[in-house]
Amino acid sequence: MDYIVKGNDNDKIIPLLQRAAEKIQLRKKISQLQAKVGKQYDFDSIIGQSTLIQKAKSLAAKVAPTDTTVLLLGETGTGKEVFAQAIHNASKRNTHPFVAINCSAFPHELLESELFGHKAGSFTGATKDKKGLLEEAQGGTVFLDEIGDMPMDLQTKLLRFLETREFYKVGDSQPTKVDVRIITATNRNLEEEVKKNNFRNDLFYRINIFTIDLPPLRERKEDIAALATFYTKQFAEKTGKKINSLSPALLKKLEKQYWKGNIRELKNSIERAVILTDTNELKEDDISNEVSTGSVESFELASVEKFHIQKILKHTGGNKTETARLLGIGLTTLYRKIEEYGL
Repeated sequence: MDYIVKGNDNDKIIPLLQRAAEKIQLRKKISQLQAKVGKQYDFDSIIGQSTLIQKAKSLAAKVAPTDTTVLLLGETGTGKEVFAQAIHNASKRNTHPFVAINCSAFPHELLESELFGHKAGSFTGATKDKKGLLEEAQGGTVFLDEIGDMPMDLQTKLLRFLETREFYKVGDSQPTKVDVRIITATNRNLEEEVKKNNFRNDLFYRINIFTIDLPPLRERKEDIAALATFYTKQFAEKTGKKINSLSPALLKKLEKQYWKGNIRELKNSIERAVILTDTNELKEDDISNEVSTGSVESFELASVEKFHIQKILKHTGGNKTETARLLGIGLTTLYRKIEEYGL
């Protein structure tokens, strides 16, 4: 701490005042950045007015102020990380770090070190102590994406942490204790993974305290126009183009697409279209032919899926719980499919 005593001259006073002013400006910039990030990832920034996405947002908003572990379920590209960030930013931990890691993106040894940290000399190449992401996120939130791909022995280590809030770094004999909230996500059916002995049953129940299903884009087609408009504006600003509208034919084409890659695929398609267009309106031809091919696929898959669900429902005598089990999907997903297909 700097202090001034009677008799100090300007050579000491002025630098002290300059440093104090710089600290104030730095705090102000940090506050502005935190506010900007918070707004970017709040629940209002999640686009969509469909019943399914509004339900997911409502559930997320209710659980956000708590410290409850959250499990986000949904296909790749449905916005699981965006939801995780929004939950963090609406929580009491929002002034602390939000740290995300994709469990499927690292080999086993590296994932353990990234998550839990290691001590120097614990393995070849470990030349110095390293903090893991759990420790780096102290006071904040850790988002474990694709947790269904986590190796079994690391699942055991994660379970112990969830129960005790402490863990052992690789090569360490002393536990490290941290206070973080855990949000997990997967595109796998964890109940089926448990039955196949690919996922620990006790860990599943430990992370399955509060589950939120994120619907695929093909089940919320009424949101496609708003999403496409948003991304068009975003990429137009980045490329310096003045694109004022999307043609009705283009929107119709987008709504017919199956969108296997969900929002991520739509975003990539819009970015490519913005780059290619030379007019102030995105048109049907600006979207690649792969999109129109997808629309045919969607009708074929929808028909097959509807018929298959009907067949299983008949086989189980209308028992929805057993039908969901045989289909390998969640009960909420089955009810959504029944409503969608009018079964």
